[in-house]
Amino acid sequence: MEQVVIIFLCLAILLYFLLGGADFGAGIIELFTSEKNRGKTRKTMYHAIGPVWEANHMWLIIAIVILFVGFPLIYTTMSVHLHIPLAIMLIGIIARGTAFVFRHYDAVQDNMQGIYNQIFVYSSFITPLFLGIIAGSVLSGQIDLNANSFADAYIFSWLNWFSISVGLFTTALCGFLAAIYLIGECKTEDDKRRFIKKAKYMNVVAVVFGAMVFFSAAMENVPLMNWVVYNKVGLIAVSLASLSLVLLWYLLLKGKTKILRLLAGFQVTMILVAISYAHFPNFIRLKGGEVISLYSTIGPDKTIQSLGWALVLGSLLILPFLGYLFYKFQQKEE
Repeated sequence: MEQVVIIFLCLAILLYFLLGGADFGAGIIELFTSEKNRGKTRKTMYHAIGPVWEANHMWLIIAIVILFVGFPLIYTTMSVHLHIPLAIMLIGIIARGTAFVFRHYDAVQDNMQGIYNQIFVYSSFITPLFLGIIAGSVLSGQIDLNANSFADAYIFSWLNWFSISVGLFTTALCGFLAAIYLIGECKTEDDKRRFIKKAKYMNVVAVVFGAMVFFSAAMENVPLMNWVVYNKVGLIAVSLASLSLVLLWYLLLKGKTKILRLLAGFQVTMILVAISYAHFPNFIRLKGGEVISLYSTIGPDKTIQSLGWALVLGSLLILPFLGYLFYKFQQKEE
């Protein structure tokens, strides 16, 4: 049953990045949209994510619950040493959701709408930035369990070039995913061209920040190159991601958008596989070269059995209704 729990953990992280990341990316796209086009962008975004945006955070909740119940040492280490970026990310999620609701459903249209808009777009940028910083921190090898100062224990565990580079890369990928997803929601050719242009820009930015991740990894002795290039599965995943990127650009240039979402999702999935496969089952790299592994920190058998069955039965109940929810709200308005 431990394999079932680990599979659900990996799927929850992946789906949160693909779905929640595209959700955050919609705000990033709006942030970098001209004032005259922001109204059109918001209308397209509301139709795409408005009714189901809250469901995306279900995957984050599932991942947190799995770590809390099944891998308490990993949960404790992250919640203690990374509590600052975690708090900022959670505040961003709350602020973004609150602003989204008030600016869309507020009965009074006044100057507060501008404030809601600012909170929404900037929290949409900050939240995935710190999500990526947290992801980079668990791989950076900068978490020091024996730190003797506040800065070493709670600041430099995440405030380093590698973690920041991963945060910027994550933010760019979220914007890229959102642009690709929103292309399919466009009702006019003009809107479609705008989002295709945004997708191209975001893709270029993601490539630049991706190169920055490798550069900072080399600077701070993170064996990212070994995980990605000198590992057979990692190399295959990177190759597939590169091929899908070439195909995606070809389809963008040709204006063909039918399978762009699948290609973008596949590309991001391959990137995550390339980074994580060689590192698995290690979850956190500590300062000094030690690691915290999923298998070595897993909870008692009875706990894992109960957690595994809860995940399986819960998925049978929730996933069909979640799929129906997406289906109903993704139908075109007549």
